[in-house]
Amino acid sequence: MTQLPRLHWSTLGDDTGGLEHRWAALWDVTVDRGTAPALAPKDVDLWVISAKGAWPPPELNRMMAEVAALPILLGLKADAEPMDPKALSEWGSLGSVRWGVLGPEPPMPGLRPRSGTTTQLSASQALAFGLVGTSIAMQDVLARARAAAATRATVLLLGESGTGKEVIARAVHRMSADNLEAFVAVHCGAIPENLLESELFGYNKGAFTDARKDTPGKFREAHGGTIFLDEVGTMPLGAQVRLLRVLQEREVQPLGGGAPVKVDVRVITASNVDLWKKVQDGSFREDLFYRLEVVPITMPPLRARREEVPFLAQHFLNRKAREHGLYPKALHPSVDPLLMSLPWPGNVRQLENAIERAIVLSGTRPVLTREDFAFLAERMGEGSPAEADAPKPGFTPLPADAFAPQAAPAFGMDLPAEGLDLNQVVSDMEKTLMLQSLAITRGNKKRAADLLGLKRTTFLEKMKRLDLEDPDPVGTTE
Repeated sequence: MTQLPRLHWSTLGDDTGGLEHRWAALWDVTVDRGTAPALAPKDVDLWVISAKGAWPPPELNRMMAEVAALPILLGLKADAEPMDPKALSEWGSLGSVRWGVLGPEPPMPGLRPRSGTTTQLSASQALAFGLVGTSIAMQDVLARARAAAATRATVLLLGESGTGKEVIARAVHRMSADNLEAFVAVHCGAIPENLLESELFGYNKGAFTDARKDTPGKFREAHGGTIFLDEVGTMPLGAQVRLLRVLQEREVQPLGGGAPVKVDVRVITASNVDLWKKVQDGSFREDLFYRLEVVPITMPPLRARREEVPFLAQHFLNRKAREHGLYPKALHPSVDPLLMSLPWPGNVRQLENAIERAIVLSGTRPVLTREDFAFLAERMGEGSPAEADAPKPGFTPLPADAFAPQAAPAFGMDLPAEGLDLNQVVSDMEKTLMLQSLAITRGNKKRAADLLGLKRTTFLEKMKRLDLEDPDPVGTTE
């Protein structure tokens, strides 16, 4: 049975009119009927969003960095009033989108992203990899990754530890024509030198003590796909000679003799040290360096792409909650500027671990605050006094109270002599708390209602009564 392509429709609360059933002949359709958009599920081929209202919901703007180039169809009703050019531009700026009228005729399969600067990754790939790509530095990385993926060229990934070199290596493989073949990752620094050659290139029975059977090795395991050699700079000179032969002749010579074996494999290597310096000091072969550096990609440290920190934090927040079987948590809006201001010497890996630690130690609390990240202050104080006093490039030291919890509004008051309007005071208090809950959940009304212990329908009724139907979920924390 032929598997239909998947279409996800975010109606933003509009009535579908049963169109999803009429489209079922061409699409496997799922429908999100919520008034606030949720990210499309994994492996969706087309995301249809009802273009309701003159402006896109703020939540959509935040999602676009994670959605990347997933094809989007912005749907208009047949009897909808025409939008003015400014509104069309705002909706169209969401990313890789097309416009269409929602009617009995189903959207045509095969819709492709328009050309532009967006990353050529599906939503599920972007989320699985933790890729964002909103910064100029990461746009350059992803552009090179796309170019490399279209060929079988060897790729050399450089950058500090924790910047996501293996993440990009997997993205190159996933974007390539051989994405269904094997991806084999080898961490060269974790394998003893005397075992590395046999692990990579295989060996024949009797090649050495305990070699009781023929073993193909990692290169032959990756035949047809991709092999990723991390920490390639730690490879001993003997293994470097064998690796050079593989790159030149496209064949592997197993230990213990025998005929060489042809392999068709893409090679991606990575190093967190300067390989050219190792060439100069004689610990790395110069001819191998040139073979590896066909497509060099330097991963920027997290401090060089601070604008991506909130998106990565939200991604790790959702993923770690699922991994630990916890109810999804939210980040208080005051946490974003705090996380963006940190130097993150451990880069993306450190951010991921910090989010996981905060989730686990926060117990049943649904919202993570600045206080949940106070442990990061200890990392900032490490090192010698001279190192602690020396400012890091591009880093402004935080004030001593940076991790202190933000003061909550105080509703206690003395009754003034002239009296007051109790209903108005209660209404103002209610409005303030609802705005805070919407800010914390970034406009997600269901989660905002949960924070206040209300049913979603009750929450929506209060929004209407308090004239909060179109709140700005960012910045309304007062």
